[in-house]
Amino acid sequence: MGNSTPIPDPNPIQNPVPKKWSLFGSGRPQTPWAWIILPWIFLAVLVTLFLTGKLSLSPKEDKETILITRIESMGKLELVKYHLKEIVEHKMTRQWLPDPSALLLVGGEAVGCIDLSHLEKKNIEIHGDSLRIQLPKPEVCYVKINHKESRVYSTQYAFWDEAALVDDAYKDAEKQLEASVIKSDILDQTRNNAKIVLNPIFQALGYKSVTILF
Repeated sequence: MGNSTPIPDPNPIQNPVPKKWSLFGSGRPQTPWAWIILPWIFLAVLVTLFLTGKLSLSPKEDKETILITRIESMGKLELVKYHLKEIVEHKMTRQWLPDPSALLLVGGEAVGCIDLSHLEKKNIEIHGDSLRIQLPKPEVCYVKINHKESRVYSTQYAFWDEAALVDDAYKDAEKQLEASVIKSDILDQTRNNAKIVLNPIFQALGYKSVTILF
């Protein structure tokens, strides 16, 4: 037989050429950019919300609670101090001997205050930038004798009881000072001074309209 010419295969098998791929072009495999970028965007949003105070990791406190905490920290707010002078005559009664007596010039001081630790949440009303607050009633914190400004003018028939006589005279003087303070306007002055002192503090906290009651 003679030589025959091979007939070419109409569908020849060719060696596959590997496809190139790029980070930015088409082809397989592709880098999932969305899955890389989105978590960083989400994290940035969370950080922004946290820094601006819109996202908190602790339970949000209401305005009344925050305000009470700040006011209570002031404790007893001393607002008025009165300096007093009283002339006091004190007598003791004896059965057989003349009654001893002592005459004193007594100096003292009295302080009017408001105990802010008694403030409660129900005493505060907040509407936007308006604050309505009912404070505890003013009171006399203390009345005491200033012994540096006091002196004994004279004593009569004291004999061996002079020390006890003077001691009782000072106790009586303290009671008289307390009675004089109650009759004074110290509570009204304490109330007025509370408004003068606290109103700027509340306004500095952002409340434009402040109403203080007692």
